[in-house]
Amino acid sequence: MSPHPLSPARLNYASEEVVAPAAPIRVLVVDDHALFRRGLVSVLNDEADIDVVSEAADGDEAVVLATELRPDVVLMDVMMPNSTGIEACPRIRAAVPEVKFVMLTMSEDEADLFEALKAGATGYLLKEIAVTDIARAVRAIAEGRSFINPSMAIKLISEFAGLAKQERTPKAAPAIPELTPRETEVLKLLARSLNNREIGERLFITENTVKNHVRNILEKLQVHSRTEAAIYAVRAEYLG
Repeated sequence: MSPHPLSPARLNYASEEVVAPAAPIRVLVVDDHALFRRGLVSVLNDEADIDVVSEAADGDEAVVLATELRPDVVLMDVMMPNSTGIEACPRIRAAVPEVKFVMLTMSEDEADLFEALKAGATGYLLKEIAVTDIARAVRAIAEGRSFINPSMAIKLISEFAGLAKQERTPKAAPAIPELTPRETEVLKLLARSLNNREIGERLFITENTVKNHVRNILEKLQVHSRTEAAIYAVRAEYLG
């Protein structure tokens, strides 16, 4: 005789098939532009598997909220007043070691990308990215993967390819081209891994002026990136 459809044996079998839904990814959104931030919060909260636990307007506020709420992912702008996203990363990680970072920025400067990666970010997105890709990036980072904006990933790969080629082909120290005294100062600081803002503060000049000097330096040295310029500076003994 077959068991009744509601017999204990049939019920036990059914209960074993039930799988508890995964907890949503808890996200802290940090950006000093209120309209952009709130729009981003709204978009992410529309995703069933993402829960924005709070929002902050600068790095200092992000540190406080992250310490209190312990999010899975911090989605944060790079450049903000008071404390930048890059400056906030190590402070947040000291309080919440398991947290993961996605930097969201307008900056296509590879120096900002490298600084963000050094600070612990595993995601780097330009604000021009599609909204659906932001949600994809949050999921990837939460799973322990990386997600870098395609145009920036190309720059990153090119940097490492160039460095590998230089290591395979040792070269003598290059001849020193004609740099102005100010360009030489900028190059020395660039080679010590300072970003444009930090160089400007050190030399009491604007960030745009620093960018112009860097552009001239790259042209005179006939290199394509800050990393190559830094390597050139070391080989040409600019840092001595």
